[in-house]
Amino acid sequence: MQSLDLDVLNRALEWKQSGHRVWLATVTQTFGASPRPPGSLLAIRDDGILVGSVSGGCIEDDLVSRRDEYRGRTPAFASYGITSEEARRFGLPCGGQLEVIIEPEVPASDLRSLLDRIASGEVVARHVNLADGSWTFGVAEPTDECVRGDKRFSSIHGPRWRMLVIGASEIAIYLAQVAETLDFKVFVCDPREEYRTAWRVEGTAWVDGMPDDAVLAFKPDGHSVILTVSHDPKLDDMALLEALKSEAFYVGAVGSKQTSAERRKRLADFDLTSGQIAKLRGPVGLSIGSRTPPEIALAILADLVATRNNIVLAKVEASADRRRA
Repeated sequence: MQSLDLDVLNRALEWKQSGHRVWLATVTQTFGASPRPPGSLLAIRDDGILVGSVSGGCIEDDLVSRRDEYRGRTPAFASYGITSEEARRFGLPCGGQLEVIIEPEVPASDLRSLLDRIASGEVVARHVNLADGSWTFGVAEPTDECVRGDKRFSSIHGPRWRMLVIGASEIAIYLAQVAETLDFKVFVCDPREEYRTAWRVEGTAWVDGMPDDAVLAFKPDGHSVILTVSHDPKLDDMALLEALKSEAFYVGAVGSKQTSAERRKRLADFDLTSGQIAKLRGPVGLSIGSRTPPEIALAILADLVATRNNIVLAKVEASADRRRA
């Protein structure tokens, strides 16, 4: 599985290579509430087939119906939501406006170059020359944003978030599969050879060594997540001792309430402050009664996305704590 925007680029390249005309639309900037953030992509094929999203659907329909208005390599811009009537027509939230750049003739070679850079693990800045539509590329930081200038538009591509999972368990498999669609580059560490042999998620990066060394090599920052799901206290604790001292914005460990309380007692015997231990999310994830590996992964990722988006969720206690025993 892959992120929606990466899927858009891959499909656009496939269509170009099959002889279709393809229009690429990108959200350049938004004002007020908007369904999709700047950088969101939409590709439209010459027969009206599309992939991706720049809004809730009405703007996509408008772009499809007007696609033949856009010809040549020079990009064009379309703005939506300027008036309240227009906002209602296109299904935008009250006060919401957005601008889209439409590129009618992106060469397959440019799409391939961008995809190759993303595949190598780069966070890439794509610079679109507004005079002639040509692309150039640069190295970007995960914190960089889209920039709409007078002479060029720059968008950011590639995994802007990173996740290190300790333990190649069934939970880890579902975490990795879905996390990739959420713009995470996923790394996995498990020194147990039988688990490594059974790992079946393509696109993840395997980290050799013991969990504490893996965390140090991972160099967590404010765009990093560390999750321990091995169900082996020795492996999980090794990772947590380093993870809780890092800048990772989310550190979580699977386990029941009792297991989590015992883990906190063990961690307190080491050189961790009470504030560092308080960073630990355990039992990790939302209390939704999850029991199976897919449900547990869902609970973790839902809480993780809420945290990433600065959403504070009300705590709901499960009536029976059997979800992460």
